[in-house]
Amino acid sequence: MGRPGLNRRQLLAGLGGLTVAGSFGFAALGTGADALASSASTRVRYWNLFSGGDGYNMIAMLDSFRKEHPGIDVKDSTLQWGSPFYTKLAMAAAGSRAPDLGVMHLGRVTGFSPGRLLDPWDVGLLAKYGVKEADFNHPALWKRAVIDGKLYALPLDIHVQLCFYRKDVLKRAGLLGDDGRIVPVTSTDEWFDVLKKAKKATKKGLQTIGMWASDQNFQWWFFVAFYTQLGGTWFNAGNTEVTFDTDKATQVLEFMRRHITDGYSNPGFAGGAGAEQFINGSPFCWEGNWSVPVFSGAKVEYGATPLPPVFGKQATHAESHSFVLPHQAERGGAANEGAHQLAAYVVRHARQWAAGGHIPAYTPTLSTAAYKKLSPQNEYVSAMDHQATEPKVWFAGSTGILAQRVGPIVVSSMLGSAKPEAAARRMKGMLTELLASKNPMDGKTAAQGGAVA
Repeated sequence: MGRPGLNRRQLLAGLGGLTVAGSFGFAALGTGADALASSASTRVRYWNLFSGGDGYNMIAMLDSFRKEHPGIDVKDSTLQWGSPFYTKLAMAAAGSRAPDLGVMHLGRVTGFSPGRLLDPWDVGLLAKYGVKEADFNHPALWKRAVIDGKLYALPLDIHVQLCFYRKDVLKRAGLLGDDGRIVPVTSTDEWFDVLKKAKKATKKGLQTIGMWASDQNFQWWFFVAFYTQLGGTWFNAGNTEVTFDTDKATQVLEFMRRHITDGYSNPGFAGGAGAEQFINGSPFCWEGNWSVPVFSGAKVEYGATPLPPVFGKQATHAESHSFVLPHQAERGGAANEGAHQLAAYVVRHARQWAAGGHIPAYTPTLSTAAYKKLSPQNEYVSAMDHQATEPKVWFAGSTGILAQRVGPIVVSSMLGSAKPEAAARRMKGMLTELLASKNPMDGKTAAQGGAVA
């Protein structure tokens, strides 16, 4: 199907700076039932990258599918998250060893050479199993998955960066409204006023806000959110020109850096220390929605909102886990239909997935009484209406080349090793370089990548 595949040597050479070491080993997270001999008439091989709570929720949904569809034997394997997963998936698709079904972040689909390493979905077959475009909770979500007029990804969720807050601390600081939620914030001055008051109500030894100051992925995600709030753009419609606004970028970088210079965030706390401090009484933490089970399990009295609209427009960084069909030279038959059926089932039965913090992509799930009772999910579900996403180019997407190249520049400004103005200029230079570079998957620049919806 589509263009001829890449061989293993070409793919390894083209992947260049991507992490390949360790990508060949993976651990299966199955419940054990999938490892036993099965009398099912159809077998569906499924690769995913879900670990921790997400992994257990996915396993529960797969077990429900198995129970309701004994004729389909699902062989699920969980691979290492990040570049190792994408490397292994690409090599499997190029080497005629691809699984029947896979998972990708929606932002990575454009760079995965649709038509060469990914096969398009049969929308008629999806509709047969109860999933169609009209069922998705935001019009842009489905369209992001369409390339050259064909659907290459089936969105499962929207996962977003959130502002978690401790209700007990904010209550002491007078920052809770009558509804028990944080007072509205609509400007940078209001936000830093909130932080100032919260700091006074915080126990000694705790920072006011945890925000992953030295992490290139998180800092990039936060930058995308606030740059989008300012109405910033990346490239023109044809992906032939960089439209990145260094003045707006500088404004965002100065805002982010101020959290450290004003003493609200401690850059010495690495990685997940912000979440640990939040559990111990720190009033704020900027984290992904996947932290909901962690904070709820810790019995913390907390709430969660999209990142504050400090520049006047709501926008919070968002990505989506999506099902994909890794390229198979002879795709079709019972296994292919089983892959469509399995993906459609999980999308339609994602209530348990929502309990893990993710916003379901399937609209009917959002309207159920069970979902509306989920807290704090019911507080931040509106984030799906103002998603700040990376540009739709081959080098973008979760942990992709864009984050690898530009994320460290954002961190350099955040930690003070580069001034915001200089960092903004470096970001534009890197965007210019990436726009002119060729996708190792197919040898095309972003401008040559074909029409995208």
